[in-house]
Amino acid sequence: MNPRWQKILKEYVEALAVALVLALVIRTFVVQAFKIPSESMVETLLVGDHLLVNKFSYGVKLPFTEKVLVKVGDPAHGDVIVFEYPENRDLDYIKRIIGLPGDVIELKNNVVFRNGQKIDEPYKRVDATPVPGARMTFGPVTVPSDQYFVMGDNRDHSQDSRYWGFVPREYIRGKAWVLYWSWAGGTDIRWNRIGNVIK
Repeated sequence: MNPRWQKILKEYVEALAVALVLALVIRTFVVQAFKIPSESMVETLLVGDHLLVNKFSYGVKLPFTEKVLVKVGDPAHGDVIVFEYPENRDLDYIKRIIGLPGDVIELKNNVVFRNGQKIDEPYKRVDATPVPGARMTFGPVTVPSDQYFVMGDNRDHSQDSRYWGFVPREYIRGKAWVLYWSWAGGTDIRWNRIGNVIK
């Protein structure tokens, strides 16, 4: 092979290898892309929203393990998080943190009480007509150490901690951060949502 072509090929291979390593490092430690597949977080998040998850929010984990190398912060009330679904860790779910370790959570007629106090939930959506099978009353339960109670904002259409229990701290992948794309299908691109920070 011509030495000039060998040099060019080597440069391309090196550039590709560096790009792959950087992409792996960024995905492992910094951000992860996530697509909203269901209506459980409507109106905050819509089906077809694509978002970035900040994996650095709560700490840096050793790749392929649950071991935290550097603790950065703690999950807080109201954080929207992406986590491994406790009943099938191959699936990622997205919900809002309602209860921290030690909190007592109770739901009465779709109103959440935390430690006996009604909490303000401007993001919450509840159907005018009760949905069969929806848990409008629940608890009280005490959130165990190193675990979290999560709920979807679209309460009558969310499978969450009311149904399958708590989320262990080590299952949390990161905090939902920003929408980078929103597509309702066909030519319906929701331009006004792109760039919105998730609250």
